[in-house]
Amino acid sequence: MPKLTVDGKVVEVPNGATVLQACEAAGAEIPRFCYHERLSIAGNCRMCLVEIEKTPKPQASCAMPAGEGMVVKTDSAITRKARKGVMEFLLINHPLDCPICDQGGECDLQDQAMAYGMDRGRFLENKRAVPDKDLGPLVKTSMNRCIHCTRCIRFCTEVAGVEELGATFRGEHMEITTYVEKALSSELSGNVIDLCPVGALTSKPYAFVARPWELRKTESIDVLDAVGSNIRIDARQPEVLRVLPRLNEAVNEEWISDKTRFAYDGLKRQRLDRPYVRHDGRLQPVSWQDALVAVGARLRGVQGSRIAAIAGDMADAEAMVALKDLMTALGSPNIDCRQDGAKLEAGNRVSYIFNSTIAGIEQADVLLLVGTNPRWEASIVNARIRKRWLTGKLKVAIIGPQVELTYKADYLGAGPQTLADVASGKHAFAATLKAAKHPMIIVGQGALARSDGSAVLALARQVADGCGLIKDGWNGFNVLHTAAARVGGLDLGFVPGPSSQAGVGGRDVAGILDGAAKGEIEIVYLLGADEIDTSKLGGAFVIYQGHHGDKGAMRADVVLPGAAYTEKNATYVNTEGRVQQTRLAVFPPGAAREDWKIVRALSETLGKKLPYDTLAQLRQRLAAANPVFGKLDETPAPAAWGAFGTSGAVSAAAFVSPIANYYMTDPISRCSETMAKCSAAAAAPPGKTGTHG
Repeated sequence: MPKLTVDGKVVEVPNGATVLQACEAAGAEIPRFCYHERLSIAGNCRMCLVEIEKTPKPQASCAMPAGEGMVVKTDSAITRKARKGVMEFLLINHPLDCPICDQGGECDLQDQAMAYGMDRGRFLENKRAVPDKDLGPLVKTSMNRCIHCTRCIRFCTEVAGVEELGATFRGEHMEITTYVEKALSSELSGNVIDLCPVGALTSKPYAFVARPWELRKTESIDVLDAVGSNIRIDARQPEVLRVLPRLNEAVNEEWISDKTRFAYDGLKRQRLDRPYVRHDGRLQPVSWQDALVAVGARLRGVQGSRIAAIAGDMADAEAMVALKDLMTALGSPNIDCRQDGAKLEAGNRVSYIFNSTIAGIEQADVLLLVGTNPRWEASIVNARIRKRWLTGKLKVAIIGPQVELTYKADYLGAGPQTLADVASGKHAFAATLKAAKHPMIIVGQGALARSDGSAVLALARQVADGCGLIKDGWNGFNVLHTAAARVGGLDLGFVPGPSSQAGVGGRDVAGILDGAAKGEIEIVYLLGADEIDTSKLGGAFVIYQGHHGDKGAMRADVVLPGAAYTEKNATYVNTEGRVQQTRLAVFPPGAAREDWKIVRALSETLGKKLPYDTLAQLRQRLAAANPVFGKLDETPAPAAWGAFGTSGAVSAAAFVSPIANYYMTDPISRCSETMAKCSAAAAAPPGKTGTHG
């Protein structure tokens, strides 16, 4: 490990570190535009110049390896003069757009021009003009401002794995372009907005909406998938105006998916902002009192076995435990949080979480994907797999849908029979798994949300047992969820329970729908459940509690308006079993209320008052129901490995991903105008994205 002196301070850095990294280790601030910690080194902006003794001229510290005995000066007269010169060159062609630029107030070029640049320019020639590019409905371009740092190109190529951006021509004529005009097709494309150090790439939906100093910033998490990406919600008055990533090395690093970043405009469309009760075939607005009385009047006197509740994919843990307690008080065992019918059992946590953790992907050397398309189901997880694959130390294979995953993967087969062959050792890939040091399997909902899902789960466990996926300090068995509420629901036991009537078990989602169609279930409570087939609810009395007028609300007899994830302090558990919390960024619209408060008020109307009045008391109930809820943002402790799944016959049908349209997966994204444009652009041929302006 080389030792070098930076501004008189001796520092030791790992082998292979650069001078820039050594300077930062010594506490010196080095300006940069092209350098980024998660991208390859380009060395083309030259802003990071430093003086190194015994070298004839200032050196680009980002591209210079740190060497033993180097003496580096980061604030000498030569360094300051060099940086001023570089800044002067960078600003030759940069337009004076700051008053109208969306990057204004959070622009690296502004900040560094003030800190390291000159107070005047000496170039009087005309500035060059570069045509703006149409990159689709998400990224707005102003290419006159581009300083050719190439961060966007390197991100698309290296992190996103979609090589759509590149540079054409050379020197003064160089342009960043997609070559053929088309919308960016990566699910991570919005991250180039954060990476751009100038105003060349900005958010198209956010253009000219607000200035950063006008916004109220709230740290929260995303619930549009099961990754639990850490985000910052920027709001002004009652409206969410922007969603940005928040650094969390264990979950999303500093990236977020396009759906996480841009679907927020769906929060203000088609919202439920007052209670409704159906009269004469039409939903009529009523007061909260009238709505609760209507629900209470219908529930009273109904046997618990004829009442059911289904929790949706974005239900928070507080609301689910309150609803479960209410259903228990009513004597109903018919509850389920698995809208898609996934054959996962509560109780044995190791059977339904991502045991290796998301960060653990970077240790894997062999990976088997079963019934999943992680690029659509969990874009951040897919990026982490690609990151590991780029090191050359990961071999990937697929059983299921044959899709483009941004990295090379061997296609083994389409369905459960191939998985059975691997489990029995007949398939050659079984030997590859056995020979690996850190083998991993990821089972998706496309494999589990089938009638034979329990048998498929048993086969996956057999692969884990037979191929050495479970070792000291390593558990390579992983389930990838698509619903933010799923792991929390299973942790709480929001699944069919034993009935009070002599051993007859509760109904799952399929059983509830079947019972409703046959008239055996009289009342169905939908807690944000919009992904079920509402046509099968028959003549049941439907209570819908949620925040959007989606499919569930359209079928409801009573609508109780709830709060979206940006409008409440709520607890969620991500696919790896990590407990995280959202924070209230804006208040729910109109008469809408937090979900647990609605259930609590209803329980009082029914004379079944729940024993908690505050959020703190409810969270004590959560921790009592399952101790994991008392450990925020912690990697789950290794759980005991045991039997799960049910051995049996499997269908020959191929695995199919549960997501057909990445941009339309939940009530919020389905109401988002931006996501609708993305969906249309994805279906359009190159050159006809229809997103100009």
